[in-house]
Amino acid sequence: MSGKRSNRSGRRIDIAGAGFLSGALALALTLAVPHANADKNKKKAGAEVPAVIALDKKFKGDLPITQLTEDEAIVHALNRLAYGPRPGDVERIRQMGLDKWVEQQLHPDSIDDSALNRRLENYPTLKMSSAQLLEQYPQPKQAAKQQGVAKEEIKAERREKVRDAEAQLQQTGNENIDKAQQQLAKVQGPGRITAELAMAKVDRAVYSQRQLEAVMEDFWFNHFNIFANKGDDRWLATAYVRDTIRPHTMGKFQDLLIATAKSPAMLFYLDNWQSVDSAAFKAHQQQVAMRRGGRFQGGFSGGTAPQPGTFPGPSGTPQNGAKPQQKQERGLNENYGREVMELHTLGVDAGYTQQDVIAMAECLTGWTIREPRKDPAFEFKPEFHATGKKIVMGRTFYDGGMNDGEEALKMLANHPSTGIFVSRKLARHFVSDNPPAALVNRMADTFAATNGDIRSVLKTMIYSSEFWSKDAYRAKVKTPFELVASTARALNADVAISFPLAQWVGRMGEPLFQCQPPTGYSDKAETWVNTGALLNRLNFALAFASDKMPGAKVSLAAMFGPEALSDPDMALKRALEIFLDGQVAPGTRATLESRLKDPQILQARLDDPVKKVNDGLIGGLVLGAPEFQRR
Repeated sequence: MSGKRSNRSGRRIDIAGAGFLSGALALALTLAVPHANADKNKKKAGAEVPAVIALDKKFKGDLPITQLTEDEAIVHALNRLAYGPRPGDVERIRQMGLDKWVEQQLHPDSIDDSALNRRLENYPTLKMSSAQLLEQYPQPKQAAKQQGVAKEEIKAERREKVRDAEAQLQQTGNENIDKAQQQLAKVQGPGRITAELAMAKVDRAVYSQRQLEAVMEDFWFNHFNIFANKGDDRWLATAYVRDTIRPHTMGKFQDLLIATAKSPAMLFYLDNWQSVDSAAFKAHQQQVAMRRGGRFQGGFSGGTAPQPGTFPGPSGTPQNGAKPQQKQERGLNENYGREVMELHTLGVDAGYTQQDVIAMAECLTGWTIREPRKDPAFEFKPEFHATGKKIVMGRTFYDGGMNDGEEALKMLANHPSTGIFVSRKLARHFVSDNPPAALVNRMADTFAATNGDIRSVLKTMIYSSEFWSKDAYRAKVKTPFELVASTARALNADVAISFPLAQWVGRMGEPLFQCQPPTGYSDKAETWVNTGALLNRLNFALAFASDKMPGAKVSLAAMFGPEALSDPDMALKRALEIFLDGQVAPGTRATLESRLKDPQILQARLDDPVKKVNDGLIGGLVLGAPEFQRR
């Protein structure tokens, strides 16, 4: 029993202490996050103006940094354009030059990412087409039908696969790795697809050298969100990330928009694959019925088709009291037409009307999925498309066919309101929850001048004084995904199996690929800051720093050095230097120092004066501090 208590104390502080500290952290996060919009940034009379800091031109290049030190600027860049610093990153970028690092990140194809690619080889589903995923990971009902067996037999077969997977596990001798292997072995069937997609997302954030590309992939997936647990999207999400989102992260917004519109995953998620012109659909159904009827003409005695209820025609009056089949009715679905205007392009305040939404949906009728349960791919069916004029926001589309939808999407992609909406959303993610209007307007101007070139818009933002202002520094609260990735990087963790980390992201409120509404996850502090959430974050940090995270290995003793093993003050000093680059507020430092004499920190008993510092607890507390919870 005593051994278990000791192990538990290594991961968590006492309930009273945890409650106090999480409350303090929640208060600090709530009150200390700057609100950097245009109005709140206006200098009050007598307010202190930040002193100008002159940085070496070789270091900053053309970056307009005047309010941050070199270290602050590097940490800021790594927290905004990447998933946080790893040990040694600050010094590496200092030697390289921050401007050069930024330019590299803006051109990810120039960066060798072969180490990440080797890691991703562990996930075979990532390279599979949707057709292959459907074949190898079918739904139980579909598999039963294919094999001609009962659904229960398929479920029993899947349970047997779990047992086989568990039996084949090779014990590593590391409790964390063995536990993660056992957890992952239980994930068989279609659930494996989403699990590998989530693990790959975590691995990319933690280990990719193309950090900005990884950040942008997350940003655009959230912008063009789909819900992987909605029906067939489980089998379509992998191709959506790989073939639709990732190749367009820094390209033309128009290309990205059209690619998402034609993606089977988006077509299914927002139901546009079923959207048809009702009149065209009825006419098509009548033609089909006539062709079927024509096949019977002359094929029977007297040259007449069989009567309803007789072989081989469909029964109009079913035998044995069965209910007659309901006639299939399909029509216009406005879901995608509305969301592509409100969430993907113009924004809710662009002045369009309900009639514009209807017309947009009409332009996109006939955009559907070919063989959705076998070999899903985009297909345009002209027989389901709405003919005639469609007027969207004053512009008439009358080309006919698929061109109506493509031209309407191009119009939305290049609309001035889209430039403002997308620029504001980018600035909200990278600068502050309430970005300065002047910066948003300059970004929107670049958007218009470059026909929506995402890389150019990003460069306008990064090479702005607002991005490097003191007000923007640590102004954003990390989402659960950002926190998990940045913690793994800060701890220099060796993550062999990232499934438990992906589960922690979900436990803290942001399950990967599982956001049900099309809005995606919130990017504002108010969503993630409350006492309960902060306590959950703190427990995550304590478990990870104490080397109790399944699937990962962490060694703080090697990072902190031998002197910290018996000196809590030295352990705290090293933790602040490594995890926060020594940049910590006096209030946070005082809160942390007040815990250093805690018996759980010193791991000492009354009858044993020998001290052994609990470096995992100290490291976890620092990782739970406001300065690390913000980026």
